Amino acid sequence: MSTILEFRNVGKSFSGNHVLKDVSFKLEEGKILGLVGENGAGKSTMMNILFGMSFIKETGGYEGEVLIDGEVVNFNNPSEALEKGIGMVHQEFSLIPGFTASEDILLNREITKPSLISKMFGKNLSTLEREKMDDVATEAIGKLGLDISAKAQVRDMPVGHKQFIEIAREVSKEKVKLIILDEPTAVLTESEADILIAAMKSLAARGIAMIFISHRLREVIDVCDQIVVLRDGEIIKDTPNENVSIVDVASWMVGRSMDKGSGERVYREINTPPVMTIKNLYVDMPGEAVRDVSLEVREGEILGLCGLAGQGKLGIPNGVMGLYPAGGEVTYKGEKLDIKNTAETLKKRIAFVSEDRRGVGLLLDEGIDWNIAFDAMQVHDRFLKKVGPFKFRDDKAMEDETLKYIDELEIRTQGPKEKARNLSGGNQQKVCLAKAFAVEPEFLFVSEPTRGIDVGAKKLVLDALRKYNEDHGTTIVITSSELEELRSIADRIAVIFEGKVFGILKPNDPVEYFGLMMAGTDPKEVLNERQKYN
Repeated sequence: MSTILEFRNVGKSFSGNHVLKDVSFKLEEGKILGLVGENGAGKSTMMNILFGMSFIKETGGYEGEVLIDGEVVNFNNPSEALEKGIGMVHQEFSLIPGFTASEDILLNREITKPSLISKMFGKNLSTLEREKMDDVATEAIGKLGLDISAKAQVRDMPVGHKQFIEIAREVSKEKVKLIILDEPTAVLTESEADILIAAMKSLAARGIAMIFISHRLREVIDVCDQIVVLRDGEIIKDTPNENVSIVDVASWMVGRSMDKGSGERVYREINTPPVMTIKNLYVDMPGEAVRDVSLEVREGEILGLCGLAGQGKLGIPNGVMGLYPAGGEVTYKGEKLDIKNTAETLKKRIAFVSEDRRGVGLLLDEGIDWNIAFDAMQVHDRFLKKVGPFKFRDDKAMEDETLKYIDELEIRTQGPKEKARNLSGGNQQKVCLAKAFAVEPEFLFVSEPTRGIDVGAKKLVLDALRKYNEDHGTTIVITSSELEELRSIADRIAVIFEGKVFGILKPNDPVEYFGLMMAGTDPKEVLNERQKYN
């Protein structure tokens, strides 16, 4: 097989800091390479070099060589990479919500026919051949094993379908020979992820090579032919995917043993009175409709919320915090909470770490210090000096707080002033967590705290939440699609099904109980049925 891509001794520095060091590997035609590593390990920098992102040249270029089909290339922009048959599906969507699927898939590659006006005033005024565009889009979507209408508007699609449209856009390109997939399954349900993995195997069989960047190590093991592990800017392991286990990959990534022998979980029985009572909550959140949730949260506990995508688990904290239209009754510390007034809720020291860290959680173009201090300053007058009737920002206090969390949460950054936009996904998540801690919350909602971040960062984030709960007695409600993570940290876990609480389990209950309840089946019914036939 011919070699599609080769990196030879590639290195990259930013402001004297080496983020890539002597990176070399090869990828053959029709093969899937799993690129794994902790956040900040250098994966994004590698792909930005390959894809010709302009800031690479603006910051001094890179060392070494990149070869496509045996030819040395040095792209000045992504358009040159696209011409060479390289496609990239970014972690953050780049779709236009008001467009149809076919319009987004064929953006800047529209199929047109000339009109009288276009002949007079230029090609940009040509008429779109919508039927042909829909046919091309439908074929590209079909290659992924899906049945999504090419005429459907992107704004009306669930998140998973949007991700597939992003991938279909790359698949539809005639010259495509290499596709980079950056965390493509992070927003997909388990069944959607299975469809994508099957589609990847099908595309590979047609000769398309892929680089699959994912923190879901089980998927890497299931789909990849080759695994490259990056740590601190260097390739630690480049191996065929033969007799490789998840524990192996995780250990290579973090440089330490990931075996279970690190200590058994201690389960707590929290029998304190309820600090928050939710009755008949409904929330109008697109794709996450909450229909009738009633739930008690005990003071000082860590309560997990789990459920399949779209069943309503994410809608509960968003509704209580007033981010989407909601109704029902929420009582906090014996007083009725106004769930339409987010500012008043925040003043009661109820904090929220959103699942949408870029859209809701961060001020992307501000420094880490501003991000961490902003809510605490606006709502609780922290980080302010008072001189008579006047208030002034206390920059020293902001910097001290930021440095504290940079150290405690191991945020990889150039310093407190670095813009949040420049951080890796895992480090952005840590900043969101630090921002919530800076409010000194008595009650904390955290949604998808480990989505899209690596093994090491996941452990650090969960440990930080557990420690904050233990040190401050803060009640924490964690919503997550990662059941095993909830089982590792929660005292109780509520299973959400069709917009309601289906039941509550202990974290050490059999895992099949969770699976049955997430599918709307009472485990007791299954056990009773088994007993009839035994």
